[in-house]
Amino acid sequence: MSTSVPQDLQTALRERRSVKQYDPGYQMSKEELKELLELTGRAPSSWNLQHWKFLVVHSDEQKQKLLPIAYGQQQIVQSSAVIAVLGDLEANLNAEPIYSEGVKAGALPQEVKDALIGQINAAYQSPQVARDEAIRNASLASMQLMLAAKTMGLDTCPMGGFDQKKFVEAFEVPERYIPVMLISVGKAAKPGRPSGRFPVEEIVVWDRFE
Repeated sequence: MSTSVPQDLQTALRERRSVKQYDPGYQMSKEELKELLELTGRAPSSWNLQHWKFLVVHSDEQKQKLLPIAYGQQQIVQSSAVIAVLGDLEANLNAEPIYSEGVKAGALPQEVKDALIGQINAAYQSPQVARDEAIRNASLASMQLMLAAKTMGLDTCPMGGFDQKKFVEAFEVPERYIPVMLISVGKAAKPGRPSGRFPVEEIVVWDRFE
């Protein structure tokens, strides 16, 4: 058995399923959600800019508002919460406070900080770069959220099927952020359906394509 990944995480990786039916009687507290999102926020990100924001839909009233926007998917109202993962189109603005902490702690020379911020701001002159980075890095956080939830004994389901324009309008999402996905979280009432997976021989190419 490999010892490079803790066993509880190995189990989470193998047993995670997209759960569509939740126990509506199970309710996560804000403290539990904060714990989950603290773990989520440790996901890797380009330049450590942490290109994400999480909108937690927790109350019954807000879930009902979200339900038609998500095309009536019942996990919206059955789960303990739905977490909207948003990508940050202006994550370059995060560089100054993040890198200033490194300089203050003596872990990052001032000249390196200045060079990095210049590099980042130059890259963010391109709207396409900003959008690609927002989606790419928010997706890393999304997977981290689902695995963290599984190690906490919780179940999740990622959802791309929702009206993004209506979501932005209904929840007054600032222009800085774009919706990447919705993730329901709670306790399964029915296990997620097992899904077929390609064997490793079919998904790996060694060194180069022939």
